[in-house]
Parts: sequence; C-alpha cells; structure tokens
Amino acid sequence: MRERLCRYCQKTFQPSKHRPEQAVCSDSACQRQRRNDYHRQKITNDTVYRQVCLESPQKWRERNPGYWKQYRQKHPEVVTRNRERQQSRDRKRRLRHLANNNLVLDLKCSPSEVWLIGPAVSDLANNNSTSGKMLVFETVIHRLSPPGRACKQHPHGELAAFDS
Repeated sequence: MRERLCRYCQKTFQPSKHRPEQAVCSDSACQRQRRNDYHRQKITNDTVYRQVCLESPQKWRERNPGYWKQYRQKHPEVVTRNRERQQSRDRKRRLRHLANNNLVLDLKCSPSEVWLIGPAVSDLANNNSTSGKMLVFETVIHRLSPPGRACKQHPHGELAAFDS
C-alpha cells in the first residue's frame, strides 16, 4: 500500500489496510483535529445533529442538578481563576462597545489599570480619538556620583533632572 501525506501535520504515513481511504495519520493531535473538523462540518450541515448537540448538555444538567455547585465548592482555585478571566473579558467587552471608538481594535492584557480623571470623562461615549495625558511612573534608581566628580561633570543625560 502506498504512503500518504497527512492532511494536518504533512508527514507521510501508511494507511490502515482496513481503511485504505485514510487521509489523516494516527497521531493523536491529527486525529483530534480530524474529529473537530468533522463535528464543525456536521453541525453546519445537519440540523438534527445540531439540535442534539444543543440539547445534550441541558439533559445532562437536568440529570445532575447539584454537580456544578459541588464542583465549585471543592475547587475554589478554579472559581477564582474563572472570576478573574470573566472580569478581564467584561473589561474588554466594555471597551470594544464604546460608542464610536475606532481606536480600540486589538486589546492586550496588562496588569496595570488606567484611570480617566477630569471634567470631560462624562463625554467619553463620543470619543473618536480621545486626546489625553498619560503619566508613567517608573522606579527611579539614583546613581551616586563617583568621588571627586561634580554633578556638572557627568556625561550628558545622567542626572540631567538635578542640573536644572
């Protein structure tokens, strides 16, 4: 039997003698991708399958009514992580839905927070390109000058803030 090229990983493989039309190798990642693609295609094209997939979790929840409450009680770290992720998603959603805000296209997660202060904050809903001032506070590391050198003798840029 001839070797084939896997659709996903592009490696060659020997098809099964029981499935000569096999187009995907037996690697677990490739098989997972094959199943996901099949499932996605089936949901798109088969209305009965789509309905069964929608009803299945509902039926499971009806058969196991207290499961998620017990799970959250036994795994508080998961609850904390989910809460933090949801808060992050909510912040991004609020920023994306600011009316007429054309500049919020690609949001990145940052541990910092931005606080808008001033009388024009109430007009934020109509900001197409908001001008503002940003203050960045960094930790300042003071360098002690070597003995015998005055501040004016430092190369340009060092201790420039103290010269004026």
